[in-house]
Amino acid sequence: MKTGVKYLVLVAGVLVFAYPFLWMIASSLKPEVEIGRVGLWSDQFSLRSYELVFTKIPIARAFLNSLLVSLSATVSVVFFGSMVGYALARLRFVGNRLLFVLILFTMMIPFQITLIPQYILMVKLGWTDSYLGLIAPTTMSALSIVLFRQFFLAIPQALIDAARIDGCGDFAILFKIIWPLSKPVIVTVALLTFMASWNEVLWPLIIVRERTLMTMPQIVTIFTMGGEAESQLASVLAAATLLALPVIIAYAFFQRYFIESMATTGLKG
Repeated sequence: MKTGVKYLVLVAGVLVFAYPFLWMIASSLKPEVEIGRVGLWSDQFSLRSYELVFTKIPIARAFLNSLLVSLSATVSVVFFGSMVGYALARLRFVGNRLLFVLILFTMMIPFQITLIPQYILMVKLGWTDSYLGLIAPTTMSALSIVLFRQFFLAIPQALIDAARIDGCGDFAILFKIIWPLSKPVIVTVALLTFMASWNEVLWPLIIVRERTLMTMPQIVTIFTMGGEAESQLASVLAAATLLALPVIIAYAFFQRYFIESMATTGLKG
């Protein structure tokens, strides 16, 4: 009986959280006059709204731009974040704890505070209207360092000592021994970084003016707010659906590792 009630509550929760997204997809396929209805079904489903999106804006190019920026940021954050996390977790040097506290402190600083200095730096480097300007500020993440450090602290020291006895250096230990054991935290950091980079709007709006370099959230924002949608709500919902699908698909594939990492990454140290 209790199990049945639990499943009932879970199903109700799924419906509550999934319905807005299902409504968005269904409404993007409906005629404009039917969007206000609560139900999902329509006898006049069509792809006219998606055709308008692909006609009005370079959504395919924006998708490739977002993919390039997000994957570059993800690879960089996983690579450098794991290196710093390993150093803080397993190497003993003067200022180790202080450096970790400083990294934690940077997580408390709102992005808007560093926005102007960061933009000035990009201008001086000549990286505006370029992929470098979009990617460079996202190559490191304080959250990734914290997650890697906490996960690496849970790996037995005896395993690392045995590797050192066999002649392994720190890079070999990290990439050949620790990385294969750290799939959950690697996937978690990669997923969080990919989602954050994919959904970023403010920074691309500031740093990029060339339409061919715009990311998907940026071009969708301009499409929605700039009047190119021609006040067609179905077209706006179609653009939003295209924007959301890659993140949802990525999370659906890797959610098991994400949950495992959240459950096993403790607060040791």
